[in-house]
Amino acid sequence: MGLCFPGSSVDITGPEAVRGLERGVLTVQCRYDPYWETYRKWWCRGAEYESCKILVKTNGSAFGVKERVSIRDYRTNRTLTVTMKELRREDTDTYWCGIKRAGTDPGFRVKVTIDPGKRTCMCGCVISGPALLWSLRSLSSD
Repeated sequence: MGLCFPGSSVDITGPEAVRGLERGVLTVQCRYDPYWETYRKWWCRGAEYESCKILVKTNGSAFGVKERVSIRDYRTNRTLTVTMKELRREDTDTYWCGIKRAGTDPGFRVKVTIDPGKRTCMCGCVISGPALLWSLRSLSSD
């Protein structure tokens, strides 16, 4: 179960675990209580809540972006949406969606797992010598 600090789980909630594909895009949605609509929101990385590193946070326009991560606060439906792009296997970790306030921020733990992406292999055959001549003759005789 995801953890909330402090207070009850109604402050902010989200998925306990999400998965994405390497080189892909992952979107995480956290919902929060109406009381927190006007507060700034953030997304941080690290197993320990107290020491996690904030990757991105909202600004006055309820939107923030830094490198491969963006955050948007949809206040009308009280949803915080985080998008991580160009995913890498090393992005697998514990993350937190949270709300900035005086004192300890409410936060919710989300386990993110990045699976290997599908690899595309373009294969072809090269025919040379007598086999090539035979192939060309059979094509022209049809």
